[in-house]
Amino acid sequence: MSTVLILGAGSDIAVAIARKYAQEKYNIQLAARKTEPLVPLQQDLQIRYGITASVFAFDALDTASHEAFYAALPEKPAITICVFGYLGVQEKAQSNWAEASRIIATNYTGAVSILNIVANDYAARKAGTIVGISSVAGERGRQSNYIYGSAKAGFTAYLQGLRNRGFHSGVQVLSVQPGFVYTRMTENLPLPPLLTAQPEQVANAIFKAVKAGKNVIYVKWFWRYIMLLIKNVPEGIFKKLKM
Repeated sequence: MSTVLILGAGSDIAVAIARKYAQEKYNIQLAARKTEPLVPLQQDLQIRYGITASVFAFDALDTASHEAFYAALPEKPAITICVFGYLGVQEKAQSNWAEASRIIATNYTGAVSILNIVANDYAARKAGTIVGISSVAGERGRQSNYIYGSAKAGFTAYLQGLRNRGFHSGVQVLSVQPGFVYTRMTENLPLPPLLTAQPEQVANAIFKAVKAGKNVIYVKWFWRYIMLLIKNVPEGIFKKLKM
């Protein structure tokens, strides 16, 4: 069985991804800052799907620990999926550097730190798949979430460059743009039902896209065209909008 490493395994999307890959008979490595809540999921995956699931402590913000974390994995994964993220509060981040820094470090710096390590291993082995969950928020800065959006914009560009590099050594890199998703992170937001995906839809889309060797996916296809429209609004008009 191949192994899938899920970074940020405590989120709703990560749980759905773990269940999907376990169902398809992949062994699962669950990595998160808090490991105790992952134990019931670990046990359920093993009993329900007959695979091996393991739990590891991983802190996206503790970049100094990332090398040791990856080196200590008993089996190097064939697929690494970076799920962790932090939406934060835009209004707070505008005047509180600790909040802004956490948003940037979680969504960009921490992700780049661990994925650089994974990418180097995959390049040496000339095999492997990296999946990064970014956000449509990174496609144009908006006043409602531009600190989060700017971090995701950086992450999207990083994944593009990593994909370009990985192509020459047999490494697949998939960028995922989920759009709105019903999760604990967004439970207080008034999300439009038509535009909002379930975590299971994200998991299924990722599994299919990896199998198909795709580069970029929008979980709900119409987000590609929504963002195309938003990106093409002239700046003179766009800056006057409240988005």
